[in-house]
Amino acid sequence: MTTRGRLIALEGGEGAGKSTQASRLAAAIGAQITREPGGSRLGERVRQLLLDPEASEAAGRIDPRAELMLMLAARAQHVSELIRPHLESGRDVVVDRYSGSTLAYQGYGRGLPIEEVRHACDLATGGLWPDLTLLLDVPVEVGAGRKARAGGEPDRIEAERDGFHMRVRDGFLVEAAADPDRWVVIDGTLEPSEVEKLVRAAVDQVLGARA
Repeated sequence: MTTRGRLIALEGGEGAGKSTQASRLAAAIGAQITREPGGSRLGERVRQLLLDPEASEAAGRIDPRAELMLMLAARAQHVSELIRPHLESGRDVVVDRYSGSTLAYQGYGRGLPIEEVRHACDLATGGLWPDLTLLLDVPVEVGAGRKARAGGEPDRIEAERDGFHMRVRDGFLVEAAADPDRWVVIDGTLEPSEVEKLVRAAVDQVLGARA
């Protein structure tokens, strides 16, 4: 009988270092790595729409509930096409953003009712929540500074005002505090090598090391 794989989500605000740490963790434990929104052909097309800066203009602004539904449509396909098959085959999956981001961004950030958002996430994933969520926490100004130094045009979400990003950060911390058995908060302001050590230690402590 195949042992089910473990679903590990990396969460955090803009510039928290999620993508770097997700890649390093997946390589270290031999996991499948993926990201959201994305992870499937449908998901990548939805990602382009959701992050398009032109979708912030008044004439074509995406309504918060429409944004939520698009995010969850992409996730439903992602879970069905990639995440669940890998887990059922016994392989671990590391995902760069998952339902925690939906709660933080569309719930706390956009102001949609949190329990409605939670229920919608549950419906979209067929009840699939991470075995472990690692929250890389950085102050909003630190994340913004990292993004600015990296250069490039900010996407629609990155370009939101500081107040939005502060609500998102607060939302992440509220969710983490409410479920300490499955969330671990890690100081994302540390050097990447130090964050990597803390990530690995959290995985081993909460989920156990795999041979």
